[in-house]
Amino acid sequence: MRTFERSLRGYSLTTAEILYHMPDHPAVLQSFIWQEFDQAPKFPVLNRFLHFWCGHIDGKLHSVRVAARGLIGPGELKLADGEYSLN
Repeated sequence: MRTFERSLRGYSLTTAEILYHMPDHPAVLQSFIWQEFDQAPKFPVLNRFLHFWCGHIDGKLHSVRVAARGLIGPGELKLADGEYSLN
């Protein structure tokens, strides 16, 4: 699906900062930045990734911060009054 089509279906660019404990040094936190198109507020793509993380990656999650921004807002999409052709 193209970016424009995703935007019209409610997807927005979502960024998550994931802090996790290093497997060999549990007292040390490491940061991982994840970015993908997802649907707020339920974030199904991010939730699938986090479930995968918990089942397959050794670093235990500490916290997740999420920021989402729509690429197209309601004020940016307007119907044209007419059709014009340029030579």
